[in-house]
Amino acid sequence: MIDVSKKHVLIYGDAFVDYIAEDQSNSTFKTFLGGATVNVAAGVSRLGAASSFITITGDDETSEFVREELRKEGVDLSYAKLEPDKRISGVYVHLTEDNDRIFHTYIDETPDIQVGSFDLDERAFQQASVFHICSGTMFHPAALQTTKEAMRLAKEAGAFFSVDANIRPLRWKSEELCRETILSFVEHADLLKLTEEELFFLMQTPSLEEGMEKIASYRVPIVLITAGELGTYALIDDEMTQVGVEPVEPVDTTGAGDAFVAGILRQIQLKGLPVTREQWLDYVSFGNRLGALCATKQGALSAMPRLEEI
Repeated sequence: MIDVSKKHVLIYGDAFVDYIAEDQSNSTFKTFLGGATVNVAAGVSRLGAASSFITITGDDETSEFVREELRKEGVDLSYAKLEPDKRISGVYVHLTEDNDRIFHTYIDETPDIQVGSFDLDERAFQQASVFHICSGTMFHPAALQTTKEAMRLAKEAGAFFSVDANIRPLRWKSEELCRETILSFVEHADLLKLTEEELFFLMQTPSLEEGMEKIASYRVPIVLITAGELGTYALIDDEMTQVGVEPVEPVDTTGAGDAFVAGILRQIQLKGLPVTREQWLDYVSFGNRLGALCATKQGALSAMPRLEEI
């Protein structure tokens, strides 16, 4: 049972700057604060729940921009690290004809400057109802070790452990290493969020049914497969349900999955862990609405819905 008196949803990951194409020509770009874990941290806060973010920033103008934007969003940075030489990573995001996003080119000047496992503060985990990660930093050995230690601390503290695969193949040395690394965390997850494509990649199958059957063998209590306009396939205690979503006209799907995750983690933080299947499906439906709303706006963090918009 989740202790809802605990202070925050705790998130660990990389701060990012997204350079998002202004149109489908992919020739001009707008700058946004982004990164999957940043979006979730801000998304949770925008929905009225407390969120804390473990990350690392530097002393340059971009890092100060990141910190200031996160503070504006109400995200607690008490457990974040400032290392003067660190430079924030970036990614150029191209748009397809269907207004879907493609992560085209990554920029990372200081990949070896990471939050170390020794930088983690146990108090952060003791105060967390939920601990959330994605695979965005796992490709780096130091960050992978930090992720493992953070997972251990979260489990020890009794926090609900949420994993979003959030696979970015360009950042990995090989598909096999990516798959093996992510799956090593999946078996410890309380909740796993995937896209259909990520399910196919991890389970090495082109079939949704076969993919769900294989992922079920990992015994994750809650598996959520987001499927765009089809909503979400929810595998709860080995039983699958498709949770629909009200159709919208998408403008930019960047961050929609992060808004979905933020909605579910917000519900857990404020309302507690569901005790029935129906409650879980209500949480998923809430996440679907947030993801759809996010897709109607350009940007990632800037498109994260606020509670009053729902």
